[in-house]
Amino acid sequence: MKVTLSALDTFESSFTPLVVIELAQDVKDETKEWLKNRITMKKKDGGAQLLFRPLLNKYEKETVENQNLYLVGASNIRLLLGAEAVGLVKECNDNTMRAFTYGTRHNFKGFDDNNDDFLTMAERQFIIKHELENLRARDEKMIPGYPQAKLYPGKSLLRRLLTSGIVIQVFPLHDNEALKKLEDSWYTGFNLKYQPIDGIRGYFGETIALYFGFLEYFTFALIPMAVIGLPYYLFVWEDYDKYVIFASFNLIWSTVILEVWKRACASMTYRWGTLVMKRQFEEPRPGFHGVLGINSVTGREEPLYPSYRRQLRIYLVSLPFVCLCLYFSLYIMMIYFDMEAWALDLHENSGSEWTSVLLYVPSIIYAIVIEIMNRLYRYAAEFLTSWENHRLESAYQNHLILKVLVFNFLNCFASLFYIAFVLKDMKLLRQSLATLLIMSQILNQVVESLLPYWLQRKHHVQVKKKVQALKADIDATLYEQVILEKEMGTYLGTFDDYLELLLQFGYVSLFSCVYPLAAAFAVLNNFTEVNSDALKMCRVFKRPFAEPSASIGVWQLAFETMSVISVVTNCALIGMSPQVDALFPESKTDLILIVVAVEVSESLTLFQIVSTSDASVVPKQ
Repeated sequence: MKVTLSALDTFESSFTPLVVIELAQDVKDETKEWLKNRITMKKKDGGAQLLFRPLLNKYEKETVENQNLYLVGASNIRLLLGAEAVGLVKECNDNTMRAFTYGTRHNFKGFDDNNDDFLTMAERQFIIKHELENLRARDEKMIPGYPQAKLYPGKSLLRRLLTSGIVIQVFPLHDNEALKKLEDSWYTGFNLKYQPIDGIRGYFGETIALYFGFLEYFTFALIPMAVIGLPYYLFVWEDYDKYVIFASFNLIWSTVILEVWKRACASMTYRWGTLVMKRQFEEPRPGFHGVLGINSVTGREEPLYPSYRRQLRIYLVSLPFVCLCLYFSLYIMMIYFDMEAWALDLHENSGSEWTSVLLYVPSIIYAIVIEIMNRLYRYAAEFLTSWENHRLESAYQNHLILKVLVFNFLNCFASLFYIAFVLKDMKLLRQSLATLLIMSQILNQVVESLLPYWLQRKHHVQVKKKVQALKADIDATLYEQVILEKEMGTYLGTFDDYLELLLQFGYVSLFSCVYPLAAAFAVLNNFTEVNSDALKMCRVFKRPFAEPSASIGVWQLAFETMSVISVVTNCALIGMSPQVDALFPESKTDLILIVVAVEVSESLTLFQIVSTSDASVVPKQ
């Protein structure tokens, strides 16, 4: 009888597999037995008290190649106790949000001893991950069978197993029935509808749900800009002197939408319980290394690394390298302008139709080069940030984001600022903005969604042929699912997705007054982005572990910084317009400074007006 993921726990000797652990092929038997005992051992004895079994039994292993794949699950009571341990916040019967405790479980809305749906699938898998990561060495000095894999009291066993190459990967399984329901309400059919954000949160967790919530909000926030920009483009776009009104609306829009999002985000995360959820103690990241010593804060033995050595690496190596990359980006930009001048001279001398088409070639080539440089720099930034040896994952992410944002901003927008404020060529600015925006959207769709989906479909066919060749006594349904998912690519987080939206926000908010169709193209891209990203999450990548989040984190600050730059840029463009320039014929410099100062003060006033009502977003408990 074939067993599906949803029905597996109906058998007395089985359990619902939530997480898969893949070991290396040559792992020793004593290591496997030790790992099994530590996972299934009672909590009081230092174990995780979880359920654990191999994917294939000893008879099935004789039928197919030996797969070191193991399934991990937990009883309902164990999951509820784990929910208390991680501090999950749930809604009580009196409509307040409180941290869940097993002793007061009947006070929480929707709880029933006979109902296993109180915890979402994402929450259950998050609890399993938490318990596995908190399996710690006690009196072991090394991993059995691997004397080179040293242990010390308090060290996370899973992290050591991963860094030693004994454990290849740990990933949560999809629930095919729940996934099919989510897909039907999410992206199949390509209908224009709101996303099931709560359903996404229940299946993938708060971090992924917040990204899709922000993507949806940002798309709808772009619609007013697109609606205003379309008639503006049709009637007055060739008259570049008439962009003042659009620029004024642009700077107000870029300020207000982010404040409104903060309110919407707080409302969602309060409803989900993550806004008031206590932060967990952050463990050292897996790649962190140093000399074993006693942490003065935690009192535990762990690797220590002097902060001055990290600072030396940052300021003597990372910072000069970033500056060198910025210089190289500016050098490529000047080559682009030489190509533009060459194409323009060729067109003026010949005046033929093909030379008029040739005018767009430098911008297209430059847009492609920008995308290539951004991706190459990303790999270098990841290597450098890892080499800096940050202790915490949050510190690693903050330094990586700073490196990537600085380079991407200069690489994508330096040419536009140069055209606007040095060359003062609004026609070339419109052409460059349109080309960069459209080309970046096309390339991102192909590289991030279409290409991975095609590769995954090709692999899926190969797996199906392999499973069909197995003997009939193999549990082909579960086996096929695990084998297929373990070969999927790993979703590396929302970094690239937020970065794409940030650059899009920059293109729209900085210079769209000279190309009013920018917002319309962004809206069209985002409608397809919702579906392609949903497809990517459901069918291309492994299911990621849920991560509780109370906001979009440092990306909120990144968008707000871009908004401030947008305000200053649009004010400067307004100051350069003939209408405003006529009011100050004597001193153009004073004009620009006055306009910038006035508009920045207006923007700060808007921030304060919208922010004063933020306190009313979260109900008092």
